[in-house]
Amino acid sequence: MFDILLSSYPLFLEATLLTLRLTVISLIIGCGVGLLVAFFRISNSKLLQSIAHVYITIIRGTPLIVQIAVLYFGISGAITLSSFWAGAIALAVHNGAYISEIFRGSIQSIDRGQMEAAKSLGMHTSLAMRRIILPQAFKRAIPPLGNQFIIGLKDSSLVAYVGMQDLWGTGLSEAASNYRQLETYMVVGIYYLALVLIFTYVVNRLENRLNTGSTRKKKQGQAEVSQSV
Repeated sequence: MFDILLSSYPLFLEATLLTLRLTVISLIIGCGVGLLVAFFRISNSKLLQSIAHVYITIIRGTPLIVQIAVLYFGISGAITLSSFWAGAIALAVHNGAYISEIFRGSIQSIDRGQMEAAKSLGMHTSLAMRRIILPQAFKRAIPPLGNQFIIGLKDSSLVAYVGMQDLWGTGLSEAASNYRQLETYMVVGIYYLALVLIFTYVVNRLENRLNTGSTRKKKQGQAEVSQSV
């Protein structure tokens, strides 16, 4: 395994960067899709709620590999998509269904009294949502979002089946040429593990920074109250 790790690291390093780029782009788009669908879910419109419900049901009820294949082969007659963008969009749509439920739960966990208080001060609903509700909801969503990001990273391996040379696709090609499947797949696992550890570290740092910032603001508020008393 170690000789494969040393001899093929330029190839796997390039594949790792491609996997990372694919994952980051798909997650950014997926967060946008998820936030939009979350607003649909909590809206007062029955039509928007129905659209969100159908979307989430279809995405959760079908395998990701099927979604990638349908997007890559199904619309190729109308729109030509590369394997990268077919995979990125499919991953974004897939992750968006789960991210929407994370955002919805986080938004609805905020006390309704805060929205009512903002409206009493003359704030419009959209302004109150942007300045008061969403910042708190985002902080609460960080832990489950981190888990979903890691799942999205590992799910990105499925794009290999539409011809993309990501980490898993490169591993399949190398294993077919050197006939050392077990050792090659273990090397691929090491690279995936390294990426997961990096993602976990970044999410933990972000969560700690947000917690530290909120604790500092709370202490400052308590000190101001004490001084006024």
